[in-house]
Formats: sequence, structure tokens, C-alpha cells
Amino acid sequence: MQSYISNNEIDTMNLAKKIASKLNTGDVVVLSGDLGSGKTKFTEGFLSYFGLENEISSPTFTIVNEYTKDNINIYHFDVYRLNSSDEFYAIGGEQYFENGICIIEWGEQIQDVLPKEYLHITFERDLENDSKRILYLQPHGKFFEKLIEAL
Repeated sequence: MQSYISNNEIDTMNLAKKIASKLNTGDVVVLSGDLGSGKTKFTEGFLSYFGLENEISSPTFTIVNEYTKDNINIYHFDVYRLNSSDEFYAIGGEQYFENGICIIEWGEQIQDVLPKEYLHITFERDLENDSKRILYLQPHGKFFEKLIEAL
């Protein structure tokens, strides 16, 4: 596991852009952390790499938002409101994995359906500095191990 210090929202968004630049269809990024810890800013930065920063909206009530840019599908999930992995299966969630890049907020709630390889990022607030975040990058699989080594 590698940690990354984000001193502000711009740092978080820049890290997201770096990660986005290295991903392809089939890759999954799971975001965990308290409300307001930076998951949405990360996603905004991620989408901005693809020129979609003005498109972002929270999928809290829709479960998934779909974006397409240059024949790349990006799926932004918020599975906070799901009660079980069965509900994820019911929306055909596992089919998204093979059809695009997936960003899944609160993905630990559907851990049993995640692919074997994915990147898990946990966001933690700094109690002494409201702008600062510590991001813990935990790779699952060789591709993501190499990815975080290259950051």
C-alpha cells in the first residue's frame, strides 16, 4: 500500500488525472472514505482527464452515471444505497466491468463482486488541516502494483 498526501483539491484532482491516463477498458478504481473526504473531487479530476469535467454529477440516487469520450466508456458508481451485492447484480453491474473504466464509490460494500484486479483508494481527512487528505492506494493485481509504483 502506498500513501499520497493531498494538500488541497487540486492535488487530489491531479493524482486522479495521472491515474486516469494509465487506465483502459476493464479497469476498476474503488473509492472509500467518509462523506466529504475527497471522493467526488477525485472523480472530477479523473473525468477532467477525458475532457468531461463539466459532466460530473453524483450518482447517489441513480447508482451509476455513464460517460463516453473518444469511444471510451466511463462508469461512475455510488453504491452507498445498495443493501447487498445482489442489488448490484440486479442492475447488471458486473457487465459494466468489461465495457468501460469503472469508478466505484463505497465499493467496499460490494467487495465480493469486484474483479480480481482493481485499485482501492481510501480517503482520510487530516484533523488538523481541513484542506489536507491522505490517500491510501492499495493495488489488487500486478497491473495496479506497477501503476502506483509509476506515480
